[in-house]
Amino acid sequence: MAVFVALGAFVMTLVGGWTAGRVTDRRHLVLGLAGGLMLGVVGLDLLPEALEAAGGPVFGVPAALLLAVAGFLFAHVVERLLALRRSAHGADEHPGGRVPEVGLTAAAAMVGHSVMDGVAIGAAFQVGGGMGVAVAVAVIAHDFADGFNTYTITRLYGNARRKAVAMLFADAAAPVVGAATTLAFTIPEQLLGGYLGFFGGALLYLAAAEILPEAHHDHPARSTLLCTVAGAAFIWLVVGIAE
Repeated sequence: MAVFVALGAFVMTLVGGWTAGRVTDRRHLVLGLAGGLMLGVVGLDLLPEALEAAGGPVFGVPAALLLAVAGFLFAHVVERLLALRRSAHGADEHPGGRVPEVGLTAAAAMVGHSVMDGVAIGAAFQVGGGMGVAVAVAVIAHDFADGFNTYTITRLYGNARRKAVAMLFADAAAPVVGAATTLAFTIPEQLLGGYLGFFGGALLYLAAAEILPEAHHDHPARSTLLCTVAGAAFIWLVVGIAE
């Protein structure tokens, strides 16, 4: 049942990526929406779950928040190191100073997160059918945002469309793989919470330092801002329904 439900996440992820690819003439709106979706996922979904699961405080600070800061800094350091490496070798960056490898790395992290979504579905069905359905609804709904963000991030950093599509399909298949793994084993709750905190910090960096500034760079319109607010509000709605 868990694997069958995860197929719904597969379809919804592809729909999200397809939507992102079809509105290229409204790129600033796409980026504004993607930034809002990412902020909503981090603040309203990932970090609350991480705070519950990652364990107690470390030197007075919750472990999940420490890992979120570490994820933020990790994303920043990786981006800078890749940019310096390409500059030292005389390679051209994408216009605007963006490095394609950063986009692929971020998309790969989205794929890893989607695997965890599938694991969450499988683990919930191990608890009971009602719990499984509730978690599945939440995962399937926000996988639209995952597909949308995976395609947008990959393309934003100058990667070819075929690479963006490949990452999108990998992200779509990831929940099915994750759900299937729960037939064999279960990931410890504390380890899963730590991962969610770290990934949330990295995602926050991409949203706040890259995607949203790019969205408002050429088109500082109220419509872009409204898309950002709508993206965050959509995730709030999804989380509220899941509860």
